[in-house]
Amino acid sequence: MTNYGMTTKKIVFTDTDKRHADLKVRLDYDSLTQTDFFRAMLTGYVEKDDRILEYLYDWREQNKKYSKKKRNKSEKLLSKGDSLMKEFGLEESEIESIFDLLEQEHPDL
Repeated sequence: MTNYGMTTKKIVFTDTDKRHADLKVRLDYDSLTQTDFFRAMLTGYVEKDDRILEYLYDWREQNKKYSKKKRNKSEKLLSKGDSLMKEFGLEESEIESIFDLLEQEHPDL
């Protein structure tokens, strides 16, 4: 699948008019667009930014979506996974370097 990651998808959700107005005011204050804000949050979440994950863990606990026991187990599993990736796997930058080398060697691929 040569176009994977190139096709755009729309992410939509609803909220109250009050929260939408509050968001617009805050974004204007911080000189951000909605797109910039949501892409930044999405990137932080997908890339496992500790600051974003910590906030989400707290939010989930407060909103009864997640228990402290599950949080501790999840944090241990993430830590173990990171350790195993470093021990046995390749870092993202190394994987990209391999693909760059392959592309240079075989531009027709």
